[in-house]
Amino acid sequence: MLRSGFTTGSCAAAAAKAAAYMLLFGTEKKNITILTPKGIEYSPDILDIKREESFVSCAVRKDAGDDPDVTNGALIYARVEVKEQDQSGTVTVEIDGGKGVGRVTKPGLDQPVGNAAINHVPREMITKEVTEVAKLADFSGTLSVVVSVPEGEEIAEKTFNPRLGITGGISIIGTSGVVEPMSTKAILDTIRVELNQRRALGYDYVAVAPGNYGKDYMLSAWGYELDRSVKCSNFIGDTIDMAAELGFKNMLLTGHIGKLVKLSGGIMNTHSREGDCRMELIAAAAIREGADSETLRSILDCIVTEEAIKNLEKAGLKEKVMNRIMDRAMYYLQKRAAGRMNIECIMYSNEYGNLAQSKGVEEWLILLAQEQEHQTL
Repeated sequence: MLRSGFTTGSCAAAAAKAAAYMLLFGTEKKNITILTPKGIEYSPDILDIKREESFVSCAVRKDAGDDPDVTNGALIYARVEVKEQDQSGTVTVEIDGGKGVGRVTKPGLDQPVGNAAINHVPREMITKEVTEVAKLADFSGTLSVVVSVPEGEEIAEKTFNPRLGITGGISIIGTSGVVEPMSTKAILDTIRVELNQRRALGYDYVAVAPGNYGKDYMLSAWGYELDRSVKCSNFIGDTIDMAAELGFKNMLLTGHIGKLVKLSGGIMNTHSREGDCRMELIAAAAIREGADSETLRSILDCIVTEEAIKNLEKAGLKEKVMNRIMDRAMYYLQKRAAGRMNIECIMYSNEYGNLAQSKGVEEWLILLAQEQEHQTL
């Protein structure tokens, strides 16, 4: 069984908590425990401790488990100092990036231009852990936390950060706090097991989503809990093949445009290392819908698909282009299914919600609602 690891966000939060503890309590801390957003405790050793009267700095070594993560083994530092102490009874935590933590230079990412590339979930984790320590120490006022990664700039050259407009280092990321191993065989085996389990229950239809965002969208938009269905990760084509082999007759695929737009180019493994072309595919669809050269250039300059949608909306082309992308995606999905089963699809974005859906989705949603109702009786 593959071993899970912990994100750079978890490392930064743990280091910040330990540094805050040593600063406010005046005692050395060789290990610390935090609770990740996934509900799993993380208890790393605290390394390279530097204690001064005005600040404390320390590090946590990134452990990615069995995931081939380029940040594995890197030291993630946090430096905590008191910026202001008062009698307000409240705690404010200011977070910034230091050496080896990238800075955002282009719009459309998790953080605005100019901010350190420390995503919102790690920021929330750091704030939570440092605030808890401050309250234990009866401290009120403002604490400054600076996260740094000495090897970060070198590591970042092996990532997509420079292309995304993040310069000077790596990003501090993670939504669950835990790194799930990304062995291709292990993921495919897990998908097959989940499909087998559903087929064994007598169902000949299955709802599929690449990841947690798709599951969350289905729950918020349609009230359907995809935890009883299958997460296919990037392996959409392989999931279709396995589902057809197991005798499923119908599949509903729900996903973010950032992944599903790739289907419109026939890309059935949506991992970025297998193929990207997101903006090129959106631009190609926009050309077919009469986009002018300025709109096309603005799309090709985008970093994320949400930003490209904004440009399409400004040009009055969002709905037409999204429907065209869905048509092409459906062509390739049905081609992969090769008549073995029927596939329907929902494509959404975080900001705009439902962008496009195939013709048979409404019947699917009725079917899923009936299943859910039956299971709750």
